[in-house]
Amino acid sequence: MMLNRNYLFIAISSVALLTVLLIQVNWILESARIKEELFSEKANMVLSKTAEAIHSDAQTCGKIVDYVEAEPGSDSAARLGVAEVRILDSLFAHYMSFYNFHVDYSFVVTKPDPVDAVIANHFANYIYQKPLENATSQGRAELKLIFPDKNQFIMGEMGTLFITSVILIIVVLVMFWRTIQSLLKEKRLSDQTTDFLNNMTHEFKTPLTNIALAGKMLSKDQLNNQESRIKHYSGIILEENEKLRLQVEQMLSMTALERGEIPLQKAELDFHKLIHESVKCISVQIENKKGNIKLELMAERYLMSGDKTHLTNALCNLIDNAIKYSKEVPELFIQTFNAGEYLVVEVSDNGVGIDKEYHKKVFEKYFRIPTGDIHNVKGFGLGLAYTKKIVELHGGTIEPESENGNGTTFTIKFPNV
Repeated sequence: MMLNRNYLFIAISSVALLTVLLIQVNWILESARIKEELFSEKANMVLSKTAEAIHSDAQTCGKIVDYVEAEPGSDSAARLGVAEVRILDSLFAHYMSFYNFHVDYSFVVTKPDPVDAVIANHFANYIYQKPLENATSQGRAELKLIFPDKNQFIMGEMGTLFITSVILIIVVLVMFWRTIQSLLKEKRLSDQTTDFLNNMTHEFKTPLTNIALAGKMLSKDQLNNQESRIKHYSGIILEENEKLRLQVEQMLSMTALERGEIPLQKAELDFHKLIHESVKCISVQIENKKGNIKLELMAERYLMSGDKTHLTNALCNLIDNAIKYSKEVPELFIQTFNAGEYLVVEVSDNGVGIDKEYHKKVFEKYFRIPTGDIHNVKGFGLGLAYTKKIVELHGGTIEPESENGNGTTFTIKFPNV
């Protein structure tokens, strides 16, 4: 239900954001249309005022019309006298300045022509025209005002508005995407925390139950003279208490490491000796499952500076995971070798393997690999996260190599051995 709510929230938010973006884009286009209408209005005003001024000067108007009527075709406009061209240019400049209309322009005077009318309609976006009539001879001409840079001028007028709108749209999209990512991350973290609490409850419940049962047995009067049974139940209590202590210690250590509150006590150590000690600590589990562990320690340079306690715990976590996720009879293989200036340690098993989609996730806190039909694997999902943190604090790297059903190999590289 919660997952459906999250998806519903994302869907509604996406629709709302898309609507806002469409409104914003429409507003920009509407602003561009208004700017273009204002441009055309100014252009027509300049052209009309210039035409009126020419009409009021009958002599100049007559000469312009006569020039156009004298020669067929639009090229006759080029035969206008210098005086007439100067008058037209000065009038255009005056009215352009009067209407605060600062844009490059050109003009021509032509004879009305149906072909020119079609061309003018085709280029109506930046050509404006006005008829000129000679009152004496009834001759006609067309005065055309041309703005080749009209679109660039409009974009320039809208520059700040357009750029600001685009930036705001991009910012909103980025922030929306980050919000969705955060929501999904929080949902994933919430699921992992819930799984962690369930696992922790289960892990703590078993030792506490055993301790309670052993305590009840010790409290019975008939055990007062049975020293062997008293030792047995006392041993159960101590063993289960140690399990609880180690589990709590693991959680506290992980939290403290992330906060940088536990400084590493580095000293020169023999990594091969550390491997032997780690295997010895875990040998009981291997014997119980009648498994086998093979060592092939081939590294010639195996001395390094590190924290023995944390490195031992990290290596024990890898071996413990290999046993947990192995098949009925675990087969483990640990080898070391040198690669350049690196000490390489590989821990391999014959277990259920890890799908490639989980290779990066296995190092996340509380994450546990889905085990299919295997339901007896215990833990908090902190082991590999702790191991990766310890390896990185020693300047190393750790990577899994595995396929589902074909076992797993964890490769650790420590530099500057």
